[in-house]
Amino acid sequence: MPHLRLLVSCADRPGIVAGISGFLAGRGANITQSAQHTSDPEGGRFFMRIEFDVADADDLEEAFGVVAEEFSLHWRIWDAARPKRIAILLSREEHCLLELLWRRRRGELDAEIVQIASNHDLARRDADAFGVPFEHVPVDPEDKLASEARLLELLAGRCDLVVLARYMQILSGGFLDGVGVPIINIHHSFLPAFAGAGPYTRAKERGVKLIGATGHYVTEELDAGPIIEQDVIRVTHRDDVEALTRLGAEVERTVLARAVQWHCEDRVIVHENTTVVF
Repeated sequence: MPHLRLLVSCADRPGIVAGISGFLAGRGANITQSAQHTSDPEGGRFFMRIEFDVADADDLEEAFGVVAEEFSLHWRIWDAARPKRIAILLSREEHCLLELLWRRRRGELDAEIVQIASNHDLARRDADAFGVPFEHVPVDPEDKLASEARLLELLAGRCDLVVLARYMQILSGGFLDGVGVPIINIHHSFLPAFAGAGPYTRAKERGVKLIGATGHYVTEELDAGPIIEQDVIRVTHRDDVEALTRLGAEVERTVLARAVQWHCEDRVIVHENTTVVF
């Protein structure tokens, strides 16, 4: 029996839950999980995530369009039996990549990692060990668009999500439009603090007592996309930049893994520059 996930958002109003659940009941569906949130009962935004089993999924999306039109829903349905296909981009640091590969091998990440690409050749051995195709795509500082074109060629039609696992390159708006799927980045600071380059160095200079990491969707504005997950770790004046980098890496890999997992489980709804995570 197909197990499906439905995400919806719309202007809040009476009858939304009844309309959706009534439609599913009429199709013989069994709702196994349901969560909802409203930003404000009076004129706010309504969000909902439902998991359900249904014997006959034929034309379900087409039929649901009637309900969607009635309530002006933004919505999507995903078959849980179809793992999302992930492409991972990285530079030199491999800890975030390895965390995703380990979780996938242990069955903790419901996704298929279909491609790893890097502007350095250092992760090839790791990719080979996990049986994932690897591509070295060098970046010429004088012609970054050429490397982006190669990446677009490599990823075209092959993935549902791109993950920047410490890919230390700023991607152009043309790339973001061309890739055609969401992109999740891990930034090694507790955004909005220390956006951009060198956050651990700047954290040391400011004498912060907490450092963190942020998993967020990528937009054209650097490190400013909708945040999915964050976490922090306490540090002291005794920790130099090298120590901050080492401690921060522990947070980076878990934050990114959670953000990717939640996306792959269809738990994230983006609204403007924020997210609702069920």
